[in-house]
Amino acid sequence: MEQNTNLPPEQEPTVLDLYKSVTKDWKSFSTFIRSLWDARKREEMNQSLRHDVHEHVVEEVIEPTRSRSFPWLALFALVCALIAQAWVEPPQRQSMLSIIFYLAAFGLVIWSYRKEQWHLPTLPAIIQMQDPLTAKLFPLIASVICAAISFYSFKDTLFTWFNTLLWILSIIFLVVSLWAQNPKIITETNSSNIRKEIKFGGVYISLDESAIKWMTRILIVLIFAVAGFYRLYQLDTVPIEPFSDHAEKILDVYELSQGKTAVFFERNTGREAIQFYWTWLIVKIFDTGYSFFSLKLGTALLGILTLPFIYLLGKEYGNQRVAMFAIFLFGIATWPNIISRIGLRFPLYPLFVAPTLFYLTRGMRTHNRNDFIWAGIFLGLGLHGYSPFRIMPIFVIVVFILYFLHLKSKEQRLQTFWWFLIIVIISLFIFAPLMRYWISRPDRFGYRAFSRLGSVTPLPEPAWEIFTSNLYNGLLMFNWDDGEIWVNSVTHRPALDVISAALFLLGVVLLIVRYIRQRDWRDLLLLVSVPILIMPSVLSLAYPGENPAMNRAGGASVTVILISALALEGLVTSFGSSAKRQMMAYGLTGVLFFASAYSNYDLVFRQFYAQYARQAWNTSEMGQVIRDFENKYGQTDTVWVVPFPFWVDTRLPGVWAGVPNRDFALFPENLSESLKYPAPKMFIYWHEDAETEKILKQLYPNGKLSRYTSSFENKDFFIFLVEE
Repeated sequence: MEQNTNLPPEQEPTVLDLYKSVTKDWKSFSTFIRSLWDARKREEMNQSLRHDVHEHVVEEVIEPTRSRSFPWLALFALVCALIAQAWVEPPQRQSMLSIIFYLAAFGLVIWSYRKEQWHLPTLPAIIQMQDPLTAKLFPLIASVICAAISFYSFKDTLFTWFNTLLWILSIIFLVVSLWAQNPKIITETNSSNIRKEIKFGGVYISLDESAIKWMTRILIVLIFAVAGFYRLYQLDTVPIEPFSDHAEKILDVYELSQGKTAVFFERNTGREAIQFYWTWLIVKIFDTGYSFFSLKLGTALLGILTLPFIYLLGKEYGNQRVAMFAIFLFGIATWPNIISRIGLRFPLYPLFVAPTLFYLTRGMRTHNRNDFIWAGIFLGLGLHGYSPFRIMPIFVIVVFILYFLHLKSKEQRLQTFWWFLIIVIISLFIFAPLMRYWISRPDRFGYRAFSRLGSVTPLPEPAWEIFTSNLYNGLLMFNWDDGEIWVNSVTHRPALDVISAALFLLGVVLLIVRYIRQRDWRDLLLLVSVPILIMPSVLSLAYPGENPAMNRAGGASVTVILISALALEGLVTSFGSSAKRQMMAYGLTGVLFFASAYSNYDLVFRQFYAQYARQAWNTSEMGQVIRDFENKYGQTDTVWVVPFPFWVDTRLPGVWAGVPNRDFALFPENLSESLKYPAPKMFIYWHEDAETEKILKQLYPNGKLSRYTSSFENKDFFIFLVEE
């Protein structure tokens, strides 16, 4: 984007300016009347008038020159990138050929940029608006008082009606004290008479602005519907079985329903609170019980809630078409889809990254203080979500430093520091309950993070070597290898499909070239966001095998896919505005979208499903056996699952059977304890556990042994039934 930096000089207020300022609301008119005899009010009105006159300057946006020639270079660049990415798809991976084709693609895309063919969409205009740097005193005092009392009341690390109400009031008062009444900024002229004519087969189709808007809205709804389909389709079976982390979560939600309203849930090395309260709400609304499906439905809906902010980010970094491309690519993408349907806290990372980044960027572009208030709200909420989000405060600091370095005046730097304080203060107020827990129990709050950094577990190699290797592997995850964690990825393949991965790298090249030429901080922000947002995965120094981790790097999916959408929009625009060229551009887009959608469908609903089913244990079948026992005998107290190394989590069969708060484990050495319970009794054990079979036959000579044939290969188990 090229912007006119020759801004108009300040002008003295005119009579028309005075009239507009006085009549804009009742408060302004009242101030004007009182100023007739009150000198202080007169000075206040004069300052307000000067602010209204000079409150914003919209920098002129100059669209880049577009070549009228057919964009052969852009098309060749895309084809080379697609071929390069196709060469690294498993199982036939040809890294050298991929590098050669990618280098060719990079050269062609730079050549295309220089020939005015493939440009990224123009960034929205920067609006320079003066912030008065003031706050309302009485709401601010009320906010501090409520915050102090609630902070002390959180000493028991539980949410109560008293401390929660005061905490919420402190946030509301703080927002009221800082909220600015900004004027509505109109940057577009009246377009009510805009019409678009399309020639198709010799027939002219004329569309007015209203028809175009309705068609656009319908298209947006359809795209959201497709994204919703990818999030919710086969949710009951993909993924098919829970694992130990799910048992921990379900038990926490159950305890929450029994009154344990914790700020931080300490089970399984500790977890932030949002998912547990959200899942409890899902259980109440949908009556899905304390089940694996409740967890999955909750996180899938969190994935859907991310989509509107992806749309807004697309508009903020480009235009409405970028926004539609972004939600389509993000909605169908395997990476955010899998982490949204797995039933753990993973989608909370991108969910809060997207709005924090949107309001932060828009606030810096429009100089609107209220956007920074919203950014602080989402930053604070995100810290209650998923621990990798703890990298976001560092990311926000980096963004402000980048923005600060691009400013030219002392006044702008002072204003920027004020905005930074707003974000810090609001996020701290929202983070306050968790901060209270952190102060009380720092070892538990930071255990999981420190265990990965090496403070708990010794590092296998020098820290800098592991970090460098992890960063290298982390940056390769998008186009080469997403790691070996089978529960949240299709292992050892690129995190992105062929289309999105190729567009991503081309978009990165175009962002670098445009930043070198135009020095817009927003381009640099997108570029640095990728390595920072994958840092929670990269910093797994004690367990480098856990990197790349799609869940801990999930926040990066927001900007990575946004970059892909920007590249695609630039390609579509390179075709020009003629009807024939646009049909070709949209036809190509349709082909790319279809190929991407099909690929991601196959990755999630065939490859990921099969991989996950091979690895996960068939606890649902054991749960059904327990249910059958309960239906026949009316109780489950005399049902046990005999543990075996690396076999099932003995709490999960109970979850499927509707008993989420009991561990069904009875170890082989304790089987004799079952003698004190009256029949009927049932024991479930692994088909290779010969020792358990021997003990049970000795204890219960009349017991009936049967083998349950699982629908999963090599996952049969034995049922030992004692009826008398």
